[in-house]
Amino acid sequence: MAGAGGRAPLGLRRWLSSAAPAPRVCVVGSGPAGFYTAQHILKHHGGALVDIYEKLPVPFGLVRFGVAPDHPEVKNVTNTFTQTARSGRCGFYGNVTVGRDVTVPELQRAYHAVVLSYGAEDNRVLGIPGENLPGVYSARAFVGWYNGLPENQDLKPDLSCETALILGHGNVALDIARILLSPLQLLRKTDITDSSLAALACSKVKRVWLVGRRGPLQVAFTIKELREMINLPGARAVLDPADFTGLESAVKDASRPRKRLTELMIKTALEKPVEMQAAAAGAAAPREWGLKFQRSPQEVLPSADGRRARGVRMALTRLEGLGDSAKAIPTGDVEELECGLVLSSIGYRSLPLDPAVPFDSQRGVIPNSSGRVEGVPGLYCSGWVKRGPTGVIITTMNDSFDTAQSLLEDLQGGVLDLSPSREGFGLVESILHSRGVRPVSFSDWEKIDAAEVARGKAAGKPREKIVDPAEMLRIIGH
Repeated sequence: MAGAGGRAPLGLRRWLSSAAPAPRVCVVGSGPAGFYTAQHILKHHGGALVDIYEKLPVPFGLVRFGVAPDHPEVKNVTNTFTQTARSGRCGFYGNVTVGRDVTVPELQRAYHAVVLSYGAEDNRVLGIPGENLPGVYSARAFVGWYNGLPENQDLKPDLSCETALILGHGNVALDIARILLSPLQLLRKTDITDSSLAALACSKVKRVWLVGRRGPLQVAFTIKELREMINLPGARAVLDPADFTGLESAVKDASRPRKRLTELMIKTALEKPVEMQAAAAGAAAPREWGLKFQRSPQEVLPSADGRRARGVRMALTRLEGLGDSAKAIPTGDVEELECGLVLSSIGYRSLPLDPAVPFDSQRGVIPNSSGRVEGVPGLYCSGWVKRGPTGVIITTMNDSFDTAQSLLEDLQGGVLDLSPSREGFGLVESILHSRGVRPVSFSDWEKIDAAEVARGKAAGKPREKIVDPAEMLRIIGH
């Protein structure tokens, strides 16, 4: 960010004119939050050195393991992240689990500043009877399964039923519904894993209900994702016009995105689809999906032998309050929905990383102010572990820039101890070596990447993800 007359940025001028050591910053987590934090620091401080640590041998976090396979355009951000990682002032160390292989206090001794950007590695639980029955899965595990996240490769979801129920009205819920109902020829062209493609090819699921506790004005998905679902080939939307009665007037004062989203749902509910006429003429019924509102799960019902899920009992709710702050209050009435597959998509959750780091387990975040961890100078956080698991990649980008800005201000204001004894990765390397841990470099990842792309090419896909970390390490000769 050159100043007037193209001079070097203030941080760089000060650094060049003083004998202070280069600030060494370490970022924990290589998803969007980690990479955007690193990018901003490197761009706005010409002397800073940034090392990124990642527990898997491969980078990019939820861009690789969370974004739906049929949304390749969203994954283009990895090109920017790759540029950051290839910078001469950036190091990438994969296959290192912070909190186990190296502790946060050890990182604090090695670096002038530490930023925790490790995201949300768990999911919120429903807290109802039957949620542990076979046939019930968290959205996080299901998404990880079809996206090649190593820890979810043994999930083997049972897709032998006709009806699936997804609890949640967010974009992740729509992603899952779309993957369950997409024609196979569409999925074959994506980077979905080979084993999940094979399982989906045998799937009997032809009806998906997305259920939410509140009403149409409180859904959390975005119009782009809803439109994509409505236009999905071979699947028809089943929306009950009664759910939308009187909403045109209620939505008048709403924000434009909310208004457009509601209008699209109303239009879809009132349309007589071509498929219905075809069905009346005796053609085979297509796959279908629908939204159900004001229903709160009370219990997952077991099959007669008690061995698996056969449905969900729902409490019907009424809304108190308006807009996003409306609360769902049970009316006392209940309803049972038959289904053999239940997917809980009610949100991700961050976990504490290290006893040395403050953590608010109620909210699932690290207590912070503009990314500065409360009571621990030199420790920062960005992304979902900072603000909770909400928002899209652009939200995370802005949030990470905000944290990076706090760190740069602290560097400039002399808040951080820039003692030359902190030697960054040099110190961490000897700790890892003593514990038998071999980090994976970014050029190692590029070899894994090349292998995946080559395998994908043979199958007519953008890549075939390697899902076993041991195989990743074999490829790079670890």
